[in-house]
Amino acid sequence: MAFGITREELNRWKQAVIREEIAFLTHYWIDPRFPGIKTVTKVGCANRELLTNWCLAHGLNPVYIHDRPPFPHFDLLGPKQKEILQKEGLWDQLQRFRLLEE
Repeated sequence: MAFGITREELNRWKQAVIREEIAFLTHYWIDPRFPGIKTVTKVGCANRELLTNWCLAHGLNPVYIHDRPPFPHFDLLGPKQKEILQKEGLWDQLQRFRLLEE
């Protein structure tokens, strides 16, 4: 379940994904399968080839893309999440979800 985002933020992400942009949405998230993980960043793009290439460029295995039309996405967790948000210059998400403190 997602926490810490507004419906407007979610809708902006969805619209960017549909426009075939690489879109990022970070939110608080709790899943017992991932102890100690408090956030996830969903990297979405409706263009599966573009999303696959983005994954490969960042050293991520595209087999883990969640192929859920119309919002295919890759979930970033843990240190890789922080690393990629920094590379992408998404400082607002890093600060807002206190990922720089980890």
